[in-house]
Amino acid sequence: MISEITQGQLATLNFTDRPLVICDVDEVIVHFTRDFEDYIGLHGLWLDTSSFALNGNIRHRESNTPAPEAQVAELIGSFFDERTRHMQEIDGAVSSLLRIGEKADVVLLTNLPHTAGDHRRENLKSHGLPYPVVTNSGPKGPAIRNLCDRGGKPVVFIDDSPSYLASAHEYAPEVQLIHFLHDDRFAQHIEPLSFVSLRTARWDEARPYILQLIAG
Repeated sequence: MISEITQGQLATLNFTDRPLVICDVDEVIVHFTRDFEDYIGLHGLWLDTSSFALNGNIRHRESNTPAPEAQVAELIGSFFDERTRHMQEIDGAVSSLLRIGEKADVVLLTNLPHTAGDHRRENLKSHGLPYPVVTNSGPKGPAIRNLCDRGGKPVVFIDDSPSYLASAHEYAPEVQLIHFLHDDRFAQHIEPLSFVSLRTARWDEARPYILQLIAG
């Protein structure tokens, strides 16, 4: 369930006995949607935000027909290749994670092409984040289980994706889950998840809540 590349990255991590905070990157630490909309606009496409999805929602501007899945996959790959190093911080993300990192070990678990991993590390380091970055593919639950078995307690996981949060809950039900929905256009389509500790759109709300969780 965990790719060999992800396993190799996980194996390099060292932990203290402090709490562990695992954090997504796209739409949690850095802007993805607004930059991706700009990118696909250069290709004559636009993003329909009437549901929480990319496939089927990327449409040709002239015909309004959905772009084929193969084209969407190619666009996502080229976007990460070209834009990852230049992604901008979501307000409060860096200062909040630095504050959390004073009290906990922090791992950044991100789903993007493994080939763009070093670009992601370069970008996050340029924003002042010193934490290890693990690139993942597919559900995040198995990687989170691996981290939980090796890191300190309690464990907190922050993500915008309902499916990744559900995967974390399946594999590591003891983890406290934070649903971070920065883009209101997508948030309105997602029903509250019963297993989530906090649903928020702002780091000034997430930060004190997470600090309270890890303080026990």
